[in-house]
Amino acid sequence: MVARRYWRQRLRLTLALATLTLLSACANTTRPGAVGVNRSQFMMISSSEVNRLSAISYNEQNKKAKDKNVLVTSGPMYERLKVIANRLIPHTQEFRDDTRDWDWQLTLIDAPVLNATCAPGGKITFYTGIINQLNLSDDEIAAIMGHEIAHALREHGRERVSQAMAQNLVVNVAMAAAGPYGSAVSVGNQVAHYVFVLPNSRDNESEADAIGLELAARAGYNPMGAVSVWEKMIKANKGKSSPEFLSTHPSGETRIEQLTALMPAVEPLYKVAPKPSTNK
Repeated sequence: MVARRYWRQRLRLTLALATLTLLSACANTTRPGAVGVNRSQFMMISSSEVNRLSAISYNEQNKKAKDKNVLVTSGPMYERLKVIANRLIPHTQEFRDDTRDWDWQLTLIDAPVLNATCAPGGKITFYTGIINQLNLSDDEIAAIMGHEIAHALREHGRERVSQAMAQNLVVNVAMAAAGPYGSAVSVGNQVAHYVFVLPNSRDNESEADAIGLELAARAGYNPMGAVSVWEKMIKANKGKSSPEFLSTHPSGETRIEQLTALMPAVEPLYKVAPKPSTNK
């Protein structure tokens, strides 16, 4: 009887500690903004570790692009992206304060790929393919860039790695901190797999759409650019295999409906925002 009572108490204590751990792992990474994103997220790994490993993967990406002579570091298209990024980035502080300390970077890769990303910690990548093949306006580029930045703001990558860690699907990333550089690259690539390759949840995509829409509007870009992007995506995808940008995103038609429903929340921000001097 005493032994049974002892093990009962131990079980209660274990469950209580497990519950406390889960509760402490829940957080909301951003303020709601005008679009009202306010979901609690499950986090098991620190932001600094995900940012560090993502930066390693990002640098490896850039090194490979440079070796293949497809890394674009100047010219009209690069400067165009740089102007848009510089207008969007200051407004990230509407959602969280620490972005002023992020090491923001911009990469343009000359490849016929319909894709763009933003790694944790503010590492933006665009491919010339998405700009050229869709003939994107500045408003549309701002919508895509805002969407990708929103993933970084909401730390969706960190959230997905945490979920994978909870299911023992990834190695202990802390081991990479003390290991050789090659080990860190390997773990960084594994983290990148969960950040970029696997499909995002509908919640994550809806959040990125909403916050990206607000970032673009606050930066003076017409939020309707987000709708026209998806109209172009749908048209480009007809009768073809899904481009990479669509492979990790849900139905374009559904997103157009959701984006249109958010317009009343962001149009007042766009009306009062200083506009870019040129808007192609």
